[in-house]
Amino acid sequence: MTSGTPTAPLLFGYGTNGLADLRLDDALALLADLGYDGVGLTLDHMHLDPLAPDLAERTRRVARRLDALGLQVTVETGARYVLDPRRKHGPSLLDPDAGDRDRRVDLLLRAVRVAAELGAHAVHCFSGALPAGTDEDTGWKRLADALGPVLDAAARAGVPLAVEPEPGHLLATLADFHRLRRTLGDPESLGLTLDIGHCLCLEPLSPADCIRDAAPWTRHVQIEDMRRGVHEHLPFGEGELDVPPVLAALAATGYRGLTVVELPRHSHAGPHQAAVSLPFLRRAAVTAPGRHPLGSTP
Repeated sequence: MTSGTPTAPLLFGYGTNGLADLRLDDALALLADLGYDGVGLTLDHMHLDPLAPDLAERTRRVARRLDALGLQVTVETGARYVLDPRRKHGPSLLDPDAGDRDRRVDLLLRAVRVAAELGAHAVHCFSGALPAGTDEDTGWKRLADALGPVLDAAARAGVPLAVEPEPGHLLATLADFHRLRRTLGDPESLGLTLDIGHCLCLEPLSPADCIRDAAPWTRHVQIEDMRRGVHEHLPFGEGELDVPPVLAALAATGYRGLTVVELPRHSHAGPHQAAVSLPFLRRAAVTAPGRHPLGSTP
């Protein structure tokens, strides 16, 4: 793409894991009122509980609410304690107990069904940390085996599964994502959740270069500030992320999904952070290299 070629606007969202103190209806109304294009909906006990009764009917109600508010959606599965009240993000796809792995697979299958009903861009997931006493080869085999039925369901539903490289997990980097992709035979339903802060934290390339290199597989994007080598999600302006080149790279690759602000530890100030994050992103978009109209119109 040449520097004079106009680009379509990026679509900005905010993650409900950063609005955990709000009812879901209130969180969605807040984001719509602020002018967000969409929402990263984390399935959790307070927000469309995936394990409570009548999931299908509750999902239909959320779909109608999203439609009425004009919000797009990506379904996220990073709730800390939705499956186990004592183990953060447990059980994972890597657990030694096959029954525990099946519980995580069942959650992902539910998420695929919810995403299909909501018309979501993608379903996000991650590998989990390698359990103590488990060697890496065993971990990779468990991950590949567990994701098989989820990828099949995603293919049938027409919703990509977007795996996120997560610091501290077995699948932690973009190189790890490509290892999984090759192991599984590069299925069309397997995509990538690209967390821009994680790129700054861990990757050898700049975040903008990561975006360009990962573009063919990117199905979902999360964004927040961060510092090199420190996995701590920060509000914009509190870390080291140079945001305008990141947004320029996303637009130049033709990415058309949601770019979702990811501040899961800031729910205590969630409405404030949501209110200040969108204007920041819009300002960064119009000052990005090339000065194209990358962000949504205020």
